[in-house]
Amino acid sequence: MFEVWAPTAGRVEVEIDKARRHEMVRRDDGWWTAEVPGASHDTDYAFSVDGGEAFPDPRTRRQPYGVFGPSRVYEHDRFTWGDQAWRGRDLPGSVIYELHVGTFTKEGTFDAAAGRLGHLAELGVDFVEMLPVPPVPGRHNWGYDGVDLYAVHEEYGGPDGLKRFVDACHRAGIGVLLDVVYNHLGPSGNFLAQFGPYLHESASSFWGQAVNLDGKHSDEVRRYFIGNALQWLRDYHIDGLRLDAVHALHDKRALHFLEELAEETDALSAALGRPLTLIAESDLNDPRLITPREAGGYGLAGTWDDDVHHALHSALTGERHGYYCDFGPMEVLAKVFTSAYFHDGTYSTFRGRKHGRPVDRHRVPGYRFVCSLQNHDQIGNRAMGDRLSPEALKVGAGLLLTSPFTPMLFMGEEWGTRTPFLFFTDHVEPHLAQGESERREREFVGFGYDDWGTTAPDPQDEATFHRSKLDWSELSSPVHEELFGWYRDLIRLRKTVPDLADPRLDRVSVEFSERDRSIVVHRGAFRVAANLGDSPVTVGLGPGAMLIASDPKVALTGDGLSLPPHSLAVVRPD
Repeated sequence: MFEVWAPTAGRVEVEIDKARRHEMVRRDDGWWTAEVPGASHDTDYAFSVDGGEAFPDPRTRRQPYGVFGPSRVYEHDRFTWGDQAWRGRDLPGSVIYELHVGTFTKEGTFDAAAGRLGHLAELGVDFVEMLPVPPVPGRHNWGYDGVDLYAVHEEYGGPDGLKRFVDACHRAGIGVLLDVVYNHLGPSGNFLAQFGPYLHESASSFWGQAVNLDGKHSDEVRRYFIGNALQWLRDYHIDGLRLDAVHALHDKRALHFLEELAEETDALSAALGRPLTLIAESDLNDPRLITPREAGGYGLAGTWDDDVHHALHSALTGERHGYYCDFGPMEVLAKVFTSAYFHDGTYSTFRGRKHGRPVDRHRVPGYRFVCSLQNHDQIGNRAMGDRLSPEALKVGAGLLLTSPFTPMLFMGEEWGTRTPFLFFTDHVEPHLAQGESERREREFVGFGYDDWGTTAPDPQDEATFHRSKLDWSELSSPVHEELFGWYRDLIRLRKTVPDLADPRLDRVSVEFSERDRSIVVHRGAFRVAANLGDSPVTVGLGPGAMLIASDPKVALTGDGLSLPPHSLAVVRPD
């Protein structure tokens, strides 16, 4: 049975194998259906509206020829799963590892990524979070220009490849999160408008026209995106979704799209008998996203917290350009470690207005905030895609992995890879290929990257993509191997010392010295002390035992702890 929603069409046909077209029958709800004898798994097809060109199915499960080719029938039940013992994984207490399938390995496939799961298991991560995997123009892309949202990029291994990867993760004890984009679609290969009012009549974002979540015919559009989310969770056994840039969702309905999605996800979780997690990326600093629905919120499990990243990054690097301008002082770092947000109704210099609202630190647990030292945005949105130094990573990882938040690492961070993560595309349409660099530069006006046009590599140059692939041979170097051991040991410490994973924000207190650039974070009976300055400091902790230190020169001296520049230690006071 072929089905497609085209509420304003006068005639719809399904074209089989680029040959004969078959008339479809309209239902009262705007859906068209047709039975085609002989069509089954692996049959190629497309839909024609009102006698026009045939386009891919909006709900295509497979696009073997790319975004401009016909769809292919794909039956989920043909795949044999081996993860029957998997019972899911919850967000509290977890560590997330973000990766881009195309650059995580030399091969850039799901199967090659599965071959590195032993490394992730040794590291101790609980979830891998993949950048978007639906089809994109050309061979490689970050994934945020995706179209055909129900399908899987063929270069990665298609739908069966994704299932093999998820299956392997589950058998290795690792959950899988998937980044999904529901605020816009890519500019190339987006044929949804040919079928119906999927796109908003007036609302848009920098990345393109917004989707129609609240206008005429939007009931079915909402079902398109909610159905997509449920497909990943149900048919691909994905454990949760990271919702890209939810602040760009245009929805003025009383029942917001995010709340409706959370309701549907919770219902599916109950039916499947395993936890399902929704995490929002938002720059609004609005705790309503993670407030339970019964308390008037949207009921999502977690949200990205850029304020923690900015506070750590600025304190470690001294950068103050763009959105880092309000960050950097130790006072800011102390506030985010106790309150999650720095801008919680305070004035944002970068925005030129007040921003955010407070988090109830007595009721909202820190695990709901996904925080990182590095992620695809914060590396890839730099002109040269450069990363933090191993010295900065050691101290930053010590603070992050002992924090009350849910830590997230970005691929290669754990060994201090020198590989950049650059912005790359492979547009096949000349007008998009030629203007990508200029569009990228315009996106970051005011961010402090004034040299973008002269320093950023051409995103269309294939070398830009290949330069972003991880170099796994680096792990054989003593410097990189030592940093990997530091990350591994910190994660083990977090998992064996309950105080260091305690998500209660009201149990966190911080002492700091702006002059010395030192900070002491109190985590139950433990102290995390760090020196972010260029001179040695001694902090008073009282008698105790040192659990772990980033530098062999760190020493307990009577009632104090001696910290050389750019070092950190975790101490249990006697």
